[in-house]
Amino acid sequence: MNSTSIPEALSIPEEKNITEKSTLYLVGTPIGNLSDISERAKKVLSEVDFVAAEDTRESGRLLSCYGIRKPLVNYFEHNKKEKGEYIANRLQNGESCALITDAGMPAISDPGEDIVRLCAERGIRVSVIPGPCAAVCALALSGLSTSKFLFEGFLPVGKSERREALSELKSVKRTIIFYEAPHKLVRTLDDLFEAFGDRRLSLCRELTKLNEEVIRTTIGGAREYYAEHSPRGEYVLIMEGASDAELKAAAFWADMTVEEHVEYYLETGLSKNDSIKAAARDRGVAKSEIYNQVMIK
Repeated sequence: MNSTSIPEALSIPEEKNITEKSTLYLVGTPIGNLSDISERAKKVLSEVDFVAAEDTRESGRLLSCYGIRKPLVNYFEHNKKEKGEYIANRLQNGESCALITDAGMPAISDPGEDIVRLCAERGIRVSVIPGPCAAVCALALSGLSTSKFLFEGFLPVGKSERREALSELKSVKRTIIFYEAPHKLVRTLDDLFEAFGDRRLSLCRELTKLNEEVIRTTIGGAREYYAEHSPRGEYVLIMEGASDAELKAAAFWADMTVEEHVEYYLETGLSKNDSIKAAARDRGVAKSEIYNQVMIK
């Protein structure tokens, strides 16, 4: 066989994948289907000195499925400062560590971001072992635009903080990704409907598992469905972004006449010509259309 037909990745010498000391490895793990782990992930997990995990019991069972036995250190939201220092010190003393979360990519909606930052500050090498990510999988399945998107993750729990977060998203034209727990889903759907109206929405749960489900509907449709069905499993919500019509309706000038709109810009100090240009840009029309309406009067 001609060597040029061999994929480049297969021609890389084994030494290139050596597990190095004093390195933190961010290892992506399956989000449901155990077959989704990569060979490289298993290699690193079996060769590092220890594994830092969100839930050591859950991660211990995961590693056992692949025949891997390693010392486990718990690292989660409520001990991340103390254990982050502990892990960083061990790394600086020459050990290697694999950081994993319960499912998916560590550091995404996960305290792993803090230890990555700590390692960056201390000059400790960090390497990533790619793996499944629920947000990207759900986006691909959603049927909504994937060209540009915003990952919001979990919304704040407090009412005022949540209201503020949703308000900031009203003018976002990109597809928006949320994570939500089953016991909070109904409340979140109510909040989304209040903030955004009846936009298109895709709900994904149990991704890669036997009971994988994707519901492509609207926010209102989802509210009706879950008024009769109990939410089960962790959810990824994919919501379409704001339309041009929504943005215009929410604009500061929405209730102004064309003359009032131009006058607004005149009062800011712009010339009449520039005020007409600005009003035309806001409304998405030709400058001549605004000019004719204003100058005729």
